[in-house]
Amino acid sequence: MKPSTVHSLLRLAVTGLLALALGGCASVYLVDNQVQSFARWDDAKAGAPVPQPPQIYHFERLPSQKESPIAASQGELERLTEQVLAKAGWTQATAGTGAPWTVSVSASTLKLPRAPWEDPYNGWWPGFGPAMPGRDYVVTRTGQVIWMPMFPRFETPYYQRQVQVVVRHAATGRVVYETRAAHDGRWNSTPGLWTAMLDAALQGFPAPPEGLRQVNIEVPR
Repeated sequence: MKPSTVHSLLRLAVTGLLALALGGCASVYLVDNQVQSFARWDDAKAGAPVPQPPQIYHFERLPSQKESPIAASQGELERLTEQVLAKAGWTQATAGTGAPWTVSVSASTLKLPRAPWEDPYNGWWPGFGPAMPGRDYVVTRTGQVIWMPMFPRFETPYYQRQVQVVVRHAATGRVVYETRAAHDGRWNSTPGLWTAMLDAALQGFPAPPEGLRQVNIEVPR
């Protein structure tokens, strides 16, 4: 085989491998969560064992979660939680029927203009003095912009998110299970993202590992 042919085949092979690698990277994204769970099933009644599936429950909402427009997003969050709990054999009771457990779920998002480790521009423009923090230009005392970069800086938002699930013994109101998952990153809010966080928060339910742990969930793009 001619050297030129060998080189061509090698280039094709390398190109194919790179395409596969890039395709694999683009097919999923990682949601890394810091998770901590607390199981106190004994608080329901003395000597109560860890409940085995199947189990039924009702969702419980705070007054603020019943108000519009929060009620719509709360309903979506509960729908996602219902799907995750179903994997553990827990199903939502039908309306008008009793259940031994109640489940409440909450979520929060803090949007930052940039990641905590990214500092806004704060430099010195020769001949004009210091640039204003967070700006790539210098403004005179009269308010005139006297310098602007050829390529303006665009900051990418950074999000700090958390979900929390609390299970109570319906008869006594005592909290028997509490878990939360926290995730920081640039991903936009999607059902897949929140499902991944709920999957992480409820990993090991109803008998989770003790202590703070990291749970990574891959989400299809």
